[in-house]
Amino acid sequence: MQRILRETLAIADVELRKLVRDPTELVSRAIQPMLWLVIFGQVLSQIRGIDTGKAGYLGFMTPGILAQSVLFSAIFYGIAVIWERDLGIVHKLLVTPASRVSLVLGKAISANFRGIVQTAVIYGIASALHVPIRWELAAVLGVLLIVALGSAIFSMFSLSIACIVKTRERFMGIGQVLTMPLFFASNAIYPLDIMPRWLRIVATLNPLTYVVDGLRGLMVHGEQSLYGFGTDCTVLCFTFAVFLAIAVKLYPQLVR
Repeated sequence: MQRILRETLAIADVELRKLVRDPTELVSRAIQPMLWLVIFGQVLSQIRGIDTGKAGYLGFMTPGILAQSVLFSAIFYGIAVIWERDLGIVHKLLVTPASRVSLVLGKAISANFRGIVQTAVIYGIASALHVPIRWELAAVLGVLLIVALGSAIFSMFSLSIACIVKTRERFMGIGQVLTMPLFFASNAIYPLDIMPRWLRIVATLNPLTYVVDGLRGLMVHGEQSLYGFGTDCTVLCFTFAVFLAIAVKLYPQLVR
């Protein structure tokens, strides 16, 4: 167990060094949530057509935009893995004594770095827009836990897709097809109770729904979690375990 932990942290450290040396991705990823909150959120908050509680529509959608940022950052993580395959890095990793679990789990942990940065960006924007953010230590730590689980889930999902399609062009096409349905078939920008029944069923099977629900109950004053923090974490942990097992199984096939 200690060996797996050391190997996992070593892979995560390598990925973090890459991010520190080239932070342009983080800057570009910060632009989209800014547009959603500053423009879309400000406009929709004036319509008042959706009952979103005491915090108003902007407060309602802030956790959803954080979840969207986590999704969009992690879902394209597989492109980096394909690049590593083309450069021969994956071949070198697979011939090392490191276990496949460590190689994949290290990448899941590294995806959390991007999620944490996105969290800081959203908190800053939301504070500037006077969203009633909860700053209690327990609430912030709970938000970071949900963000970490969401980042890990969607990065493993992305890695699994990369192992199957194996080319950047196909991956980009599939990634674009998947991100929008995952986002809009969730409770990120509208409540579940206004959805048609079939879409509500789809949303309950969507892991992003539980990311948003966990964040909504912790992040903003006046917003409530529908399922509860314990249920959200349980669903996300189970989903991560499933995607991790799939990614571990498929990762060696990336070089074939």
